[in-house]
Amino acid sequence: MRNLLAVLALIAAQPAFAQSEISAQISAEGLEAVRTRLAEMAEPSDAERFALGGVTFLRAIEVSLQERWRVGLNTRYTEIPVLRLPVPDNPAPDPFEPAFVRDLFADVAEDMAAARDALAEVPEESDFGLEIALSDLWFDIDMDGVRGEREGLMEVAGLALMGARALGRVEMQDVVVRFDAADVPWLVAYTHFISGVSEAVLAYDPTDAVADVIAVKDGLAALDTELPPSNAMDMEFGFFVDRLAMVWHALRSEPDQDHAAAAHAHFLEMIDENRRFWRLVAAETDDDREWLPNDMQKAALGFEVPEGTGAVWQGVLDDAEALLNGEKLIPYWRLDRGAGLNLKRMFLEPRPVDLVDWIQGAGALPYAEKGVRVTGDNWFRFEQMFRGDALLFVVFLN
Repeated sequence: MRNLLAVLALIAAQPAFAQSEISAQISAEGLEAVRTRLAEMAEPSDAERFALGGVTFLRAIEVSLQERWRVGLNTRYTEIPVLRLPVPDNPAPDPFEPAFVRDLFADVAEDMAAARDALAEVPEESDFGLEIALSDLWFDIDMDGVRGEREGLMEVAGLALMGARALGRVEMQDVVVRFDAADVPWLVAYTHFISGVSEAVLAYDPTDAVADVIAVKDGLAALDTELPPSNAMDMEFGFFVDRLAMVWHALRSEPDQDHAAAAHAHFLEMIDENRRFWRLVAAETDDDREWLPNDMQKAALGFEVPEGTGAVWQGVLDDAEALLNGEKLIPYWRLDRGAGLNLKRMFLEPRPVDLVDWIQGAGALPYAEKGVRVTGDNWFRFEQMFRGDALLFVVFLN
């Protein structure tokens, strides 16, 4: 009896998930089931706190994909984060409402905050290690509870995250990443980036612009009596023109100053957390299946991260921070050296954006001032380091 009690006590003392089990649970049950279980833990370990933050982040992306699939919104040819990820075609979508984009990004911003709340509970000095097989991660896009052929993490986000060349060199079934305390600020930085983009979209609420474009499209379609439609040009380019019109009209609306200021704050927090990541990863002495390595480590994904990446990238961050703080100015084609545009004021004193006015100068003039302009030196060094993959590494390094 005494031995039985000892065994039961030992079992009770173990965390609800062994670290290797979290990955397998996601594979078997999906993100939401694992997120719920982790959130209900009374005394989670640091690994489980990190897992909760990560799964909450991924679940936010999953919900956005599900909502887009529900209404059949596969936004081709857009570079807007979250919206750029592909979704399969829905043979029977629900009606699309003009407020869809606004509501989608409002929900994403709320979920990013929840992910940060979980990650904030992980001490910087924690020595946890959480092993995740990337092939276990998937998004239930069509909400049928079963993993489909195009629902794996890399099928959905691999191209955006790694690019075609790097993705083609990686066998996902063999990749296991051991996340540790240095990866916490990397993920927190990413939540701030997504939150910043979400707040920027909300600042220029596209609802009315979407409604107007849909009304025009429906009005024109009512005059087209041929079945099937014979207008090949509209079939080829119509979706692109409609989305351009939505963006154009949304930018010309009166912006919400609170959302614009929130976006500005998130981008600054992103830079702070990214710097914290590089400080922590630089101090690591192990080399164990790293997500983003220091100069003495190797990336678990198998691609090369050039020596000195951290230092060069922080130079890019320095320029970005100086721009966001108004300490350096953006060059403008009608201004000589010694004058430029103040990015900080664009966020904190937002105005409707007319692209023609910005090209001509009327839109830029309220933000033009004398001062030190940012140079392209740090970005040039970064481009030289990564050659044709610089923009892809911007996404990965965050």
